[in-house]
Amino acid sequence: MTLNVEIARHNMIAQQVRPWDVLDERVLGTLAALRREDFVTAAQRNLAFADLCLPLGHDEFMMKPVVEGRVLQAVSAQAGESVLEIGTGSGFLTACLARMAGEVVSVEQHADFADIARSRLSAAGMANTRVETAEAVRGFDPKRQFDVMVVTGAVFELPQHWRAWIKPGGRIFAVTGQSPAQRASLYTQADNGAWDAVALFETDLSYLRHAAPPQRFAL
Repeated sequence: MTLNVEIARHNMIAQQVRPWDVLDERVLGTLAALRREDFVTAAQRNLAFADLCLPLGHDEFMMKPVVEGRVLQAVSAQAGESVLEIGTGSGFLTACLARMAGEVVSVEQHADFADIARSRLSAAGMANTRVETAEAVRGFDPKRQFDVMVVTGAVFELPQHWRAWIKPGGRIFAVTGQSPAQRASLYTQADNGAWDAVALFETDLSYLRHAAPPQRFAL
């Protein structure tokens, strides 16, 4: 590990993540401890700490560090909690969640992404993760409930059946709405089953398969 990489990591946190109101020390410590550069391709290593959405292939992108920080702070996964992640992508956010939570099950529709993420997570020592290959909107059923759900791609509307995958008191981070002005929100389920939604910030992510806005036909 070179000093330049550590400086770049420090600057990412100090100049990008913190100024975007990410002040949770557990989140900042996680971003400082994990090697983000190991979750990108060799050609992208010099951009691993940049304020950019890095292309992954399949027309998908790795979240900016500031967005990853806001996601982690919003869901505030705790030791002993279970997390369901929809969209493994590079595997970096999976690793961050695994460091903060007790268990992470991540669902990735692209088999090549899933294979690469498994290798990266294993190399990072994240034994409390499992990556499954499936399409999450229509083709996946976890057959259990989780404390936290993190959705890394956009959905026009939050699928109703996803709510049944969350324990009472649990929470879902999701990005909904119409591109390019989508809204990131935290949905929390009360013990009585009612849901509360808090808008966090605006962003623009690629839609998950089967989750884009319905097409409107004009005459």
